[in-house]
Amino acid sequence: MKSALKTSRRLTLFAAVIAVSSLSGCNLATRISEVGNGPRLTNIENPTAKPDYRPISLPMPAPQAAEENPSSLWRNGARAFFKDHRAKEIGDIVTVKLDLSDSATLENKTERDRNDKEDTNITKLMGLETKFENILPLANAAVDPTALMSFDNVHSTSGDGDIERSEDINLTFAAVVTQILPNGSLVVMGRQEILVNAELRELLVTGVVRPEDIESDNTISHEKIAEMRVAYGGRGTLSGLQQPRWGTQIWDIIFPF
Repeated sequence: MKSALKTSRRLTLFAAVIAVSSLSGCNLATRISEVGNGPRLTNIENPTAKPDYRPISLPMPAPQAAEENPSSLWRNGARAFFKDHRAKEIGDIVTVKLDLSDSATLENKTERDRNDKEDTNITKLMGLETKFENILPLANAAVDPTALMSFDNVHSTSGDGDIERSEDINLTFAAVVTQILPNGSLVVMGRQEILVNAELRELLVTGVVRPEDIESDNTISHEKIAEMRVAYGGRGTLSGLQQPRWGTQIWDIIFPF
């Protein structure tokens, strides 16, 4: 049983080492290939064809029959009399206005004091209390059953923490409609890459918008995007220098003390 347990632990450790080595190897190969040239822009691809793409599913209202007005020139939801230029079909482009200004200040202070004391006395134990001197060979003196064990612990903890952060993102970019939900809402995805001096800045925004929230100039602001996900970062020489090595990151995770 012990041998099987040791074998299982060794296999788990070996698999973890292989996984870390493969990830670090891919990252290492990518970084080596970019030496002298910097990061490369990715190819323009269909986002729905990527292996990690998953369609969005949200709670939908009951379907309702659409009212048809064959003799009318006006369509429900249209803001232009003759033609609506807003995005409404898969593949249409909508302009997203992203204006995020977020700041937060967190302060935490913790103090804890604890004193523990416990005494264990054995006055009678079926006559065995008189045999403690023989049972405890390390005792150099007579054993007193009324003061057999005593524990005394003192704990004191004090901690202070301050967090201050501020983010300002003001961008206007184009996103493409990738999905139409059963209630008519549009799933949009926008991606932008900027390469400047071997430093690649990446922006990815996804979310769900209502067609009626799109302005007549085919723009929509970020506060009208539901389930919005924004990823803004970069990679390159400067970004790599600001991050600890992968070995240090793994050590910080697995080291228990």
